Amino acid sequence: MSPARLAARLAAGDTVFTAWSSLPDALTVEVLAETVMDAVTLDMQHGGHHEDSVLRGLGPVIAAGKPGLVRVPVGRFDMASRALDFGAEAVIAPMVNTLDDARAFATAMKYPPVGQRSWGPSFAMPRFQAHEAHAWMNGENGRTLAFAMIETREALAIVDDILAVPGIDGVFVGPADFSIAWSGGATVDPSLPQMMDAIAHIAARAAAAGKHAAIYVVDPALVGGYAAMGFRLIALGGESRYMALGAASLLDAARATMK
Repeated sequence: MSPARLAARLAAGDTVFTAWSSLPDALTVEVLAETVMDAVTLDMQHGGHHEDSVLRGLGPVIAAGKPGLVRVPVGRFDMASRALDFGAEAVIAPMVNTLDDARAFATAMKYPPVGQRSWGPSFAMPRFQAHEAHAWMNGENGRTLAFAMIETREALAIVDDILAVPGIDGVFVGPADFSIAWSGGATVDPSLPQMMDAIAHIAARAAAAGKHAAIYVVDPALVGGYAAMGFRLIALGGESRYMALGAASLLDAARATMK
């Protein structure tokens, strides 16, 4: 499979489901990469991942032939560049609320002339069995994706401007934080009905800009609705949920044989 598989699949209109990893352990990430999920996202913002676990965790994801994504902490655009140098195919930046945020993120994500990403893919090139530096650099801006998270009313108001920033490849909705902003801090409800029109608007604006729409989904029952809105990169669950559901399924099956 090509190193461009995530960008190519999204460009083709495929729906890509990514596992969400919070446990900073390469063995756990390796197990996730072997599941039916299409990709694996390592979360540095609210999950336990850190620079070393991202470096070590991306290896087994790439070896499994799947895209590795990283969500960096708020404002850590320096880590966005490092994640790409480690082999990430996409980076998700939380709380991109201003044009300055979007521009700084894009600058860190793209090589010149689009951005100012520094050269040094010491881990990425060997992991993708790439050997020619010039060819790698020329292809990287198209292979790696920058997702700006839309989580506040401020970001929603300028979503078109964020999408128009060169080097921003798409937007990623964080529905929990968005619900807090939408309700003025009254609730945390990732499936808040009152905000669904706004979420659909974000996806529509991304499509109008020729860019990608992504979202974190807590309730799988919402996936069909989000897909109909135009979301094509969907983060679904996390390790604790996978373990709980898997354990419950196995135990139910075992108990069923005892009736």
